[in-house]
Amino acid sequence: MKPVVLHAAPRTDRRVQRTREALREALLSLLPGHGWDGIDVAMLCERANIGRSTFYLHYADKGALLRGAFADLHDHLIATIHPADRARPHAFLPGLLAHVHGQQEVFRSLLGRRSGQAVQDQMRDLLITLFAQDDAGDEARPHLLAGALMQLMVWWLGTAWQLTPAEVEARFRAFAVRPIDAVGAPMA
Repeated sequence: MKPVVLHAAPRTDRRVQRTREALREALLSLLPGHGWDGIDVAMLCERANIGRSTFYLHYADKGALLRGAFADLHDHLIATIHPADRARPHAFLPGLLAHVHGQQEVFRSLLGRRSGQAVQDQMRDLLITLFAQDDAGDEARPHLLAGALMQLMVWWLGTAWQLTPAEVEARFRAFAVRPIDAVGAPMA
């Protein structure tokens, strides 16, 4: 299975940007209390203070809003990699883990729970895409790394440990990336 490319079209109109930002913020604010399955378009519109017709000008349904939010996150993570770090493997990790840490209430309400499956699927696809962009070659490696990182984040957010994003990144690199690197070439 090839990873899904999550690139958003450039958005230049400020009204479009404001509306989409309001809808993303509405989604983020509703997820912890309602879960993915408990949110509908009417709730999103009310929280974002927009009409339903405006919602449908931007998105076909709430799933399209979710995909758009993850596409924007992908673009943000890539754009904010410091130029000096671009050659470093998986340079997106600090930004991603800082984002998860900053939105931990949202992620805690969804990761590892059945009601958050749509969000988890989008997160997994985002991770596969990010790892695939870093690693040319073995098609399985991005899936393995994405799965390992997802499970590490579920553990991180589900425990009382107050690990920093940098500490989680160090654990991920020690437990997942280095052992995989040690394996070498793909199996025949």
